[in-house]
Amino acid sequence: MQYDPIKRSLGNIFNSTPFLRITFYRLLDLLMLRSWHIRRELRILKRKGFNPKHIADAGSGFGQYVFYLSKKFPDTRITGLDIKQEQVDDCNSFFSSIGQHDKVSFEYADLTTLEVSETYDLILSVDVMEHIEDDRTVFKRFYTGLKPEGVLLISTPSDQGGSDVHHEHEDSFIDEHVREGYGVDEIDEKLREAGFSDIHVRYSYGKPGRISWKLSMKYPILLANASKLFMLILPLYYLVVYPICFILNLADVRKEHPTGTGLIVRCKK
Repeated sequence: MQYDPIKRSLGNIFNSTPFLRITFYRLLDLLMLRSWHIRRELRILKRKGFNPKHIADAGSGFGQYVFYLSKKFPDTRITGLDIKQEQVDDCNSFFSSIGQHDKVSFEYADLTTLEVSETYDLILSVDVMEHIEDDRTVFKRFYTGLKPEGVLLISTPSDQGGSDVHHEHEDSFIDEHVREGYGVDEIDEKLREAGFSDIHVRYSYGKPGRISWKLSMKYPILLANASKLFMLILPLYYLVVYPICFILNLADVRKEHPTGTGLIVRCKK
């Protein structure tokens, strides 16, 4: 299953004007459960008095989380890091067009060779680590790049079916992944090896989240890959389905899950 072409197609549609792109960001925040969990963690950090001066979005992609961070922390410098130069150029152009070039910038970066030292107060990494084979090196690079007491916040699939893989010989629903997902003990061990402490790992995408993901992401992507005509009726589909997904997402964020297909990880340098 190819996920990136669908994202590119939607991005091209919504990238025609700044208004449409901002609308797209906000729709993604409403729709994508991982965004709900990340925003919850950021709210908790802010309530505790966390006031980062410099944030890195490691694997910034289309710029969705950078936009949210720029509103959540309006006095903070934000750097988006991505390995796709076209994404970097596109995001720099967009954020410049909305007058945020003074505090928001995007840079080409291979996270396995990232060379920054004590630069960031917060590194955000949303659905990135499952795409990187040499994750131990990246975690060490993140540790070096953070200032003392800096925070690393990660969203990634778990090994409980996080890439929609439930059997040993089953293929991932999203075939860009290099691993099916992380175990709790595995990611804890790798982060400790890199130097991190105060590591908190919790499951996301519990039972309500898994149902929501199928309704809001899996089935539409399967249909869009089968026929581009489905893209035309996508708004009607979400008009019917989204109220159900909203309730399911709310339930997933508010509940602690004994297991789940996603992991939310927060740790400190």
